[in-house]
Amino acid sequence: MANEITAKEQKPKKKIKTIHSFGKRKDAVARAAMYPGKGLITVNSMPLNLWGTEFSRMRVQEPVMLTPELSKDFDFRVTVRGGGYSGQTEAVRQAVARCLAEAGNKETRQRFVDYDRNLLVVDPRRNETHHAGSASRRGSRRHEQRSKR
Repeated sequence: MANEITAKEQKPKKKIKTIHSFGKRKDAVARAAMYPGKGLITVNSMPLNLWGTEFSRMRVQEPVMLTPELSKDFDFRVTVRGGGYSGQTEAVRQAVARCLAEAGNKETRQRFVDYDRNLLVVDPRRNETHHAGSASRRGSRRHEQRSKR
């Protein structure tokens, strides 16, 4: 009977909830995992304050700044591949925002949409493929310059 009382008195352990999400921009794809922690963000196994430029770090922190009450209790581990530094920045930003939106409520989603819709929605624009018969550089529809004389 003593064992039953101690079992009832013990608080149940917090269930660790991990949320996975992704973000895409141009050719860059970011995969993010959000799990309970202290509010740290790591990108490609590197702390955010060492990754990228100052501008790109600020862009990644935007969704965290929009939801400080939610994001301070979670850590983010992000892996990003492909594209350039600008596309990777936008992909990481979107992946982090999608994790926060899934963990939050409708107000959180609406806050992201009101601030910038691209935080939650993938931009469908892609580079156009090369068309035969055109010049090799400067765009897929560019033609060779012709001389009249």
